[in-house]
Amino acid sequence: MTAPLTPPHQPQPNDPWQAPPSGSHAVPGAQPGADERRAEIREGAVTAAVLTVAGVALGLLWLWLAPRVPLVSDDTAVFLKNSEGEQAIGADGTFVLLALAFGLVSAAAVFLFRRRGGIPLVVGLALGGLLGSLLAWGIGTWFGPTSDVVAHAKEVGKGVTFDAPLELHAVGAAMLAWPIAAMIVHLGLTALFGPRDPEPEWGIPYGEGQPGSATGPESAFGPGPVAEDGKGTGEFPERS
Repeated sequence: MTAPLTPPHQPQPNDPWQAPPSGSHAVPGAQPGADERRAEIREGAVTAAVLTVAGVALGLLWLWLAPRVPLVSDDTAVFLKNSEGEQAIGADGTFVLLALAFGLVSAAAVFLFRRRGGIPLVVGLALGGLLGSLLAWGIGTWFGPTSDVVAHAKEVGKGVTFDAPLELHAVGAAMLAWPIAAMIVHLGLTALFGPRDPEPEWGIPYGEGQPGSATGPESAFGPGPVAEDGKGTGEFPERS
């Protein structure tokens, strides 16, 4: 009787359950994706800051393009010069259309800047659009006609037409137009032109295609009986 080649209490070299080598252990506290996550958060913050500053351009365009609401005074009260005018609705529509355009352009620019997207980048895109809309609203009302209508009417005099303050009536829709448009456009661009995940490579099932492995019905019951001409008969012994 010969002694075993492998000493006792030592793993076999091909044992799949043995512990990995000492050099393959991960360093404690190391986070492989930490740098990438920090970079994504930084890019999202930069995106939000840039879009917030872009709200200045939106506010100036709104101030320039929005229709004015004409008012007139008779020394006792202030009236709309044209009671059937739609200038007030036009101011809201102008802001919404400009915000949608800013959302489309900002989403395309962010996608060209970083095609892979990411949650921090999308959050920065939405937050920057919302803050930019708020800033644009403030700039339009601040630099537009004064909100003190009575004082303005006394200043211009009786029967003189002057502009009403620039206001938003549908504030919710106006504030959400930019961020919603930006997220939808960015999602569509990412789905159409973003990088695709690699297709999974399906491995060969265990026991198939390997040297020395039997395939087909012979692997279950062993080889069938061989006829005199050297070919299998295809019959297998009955199992007891």
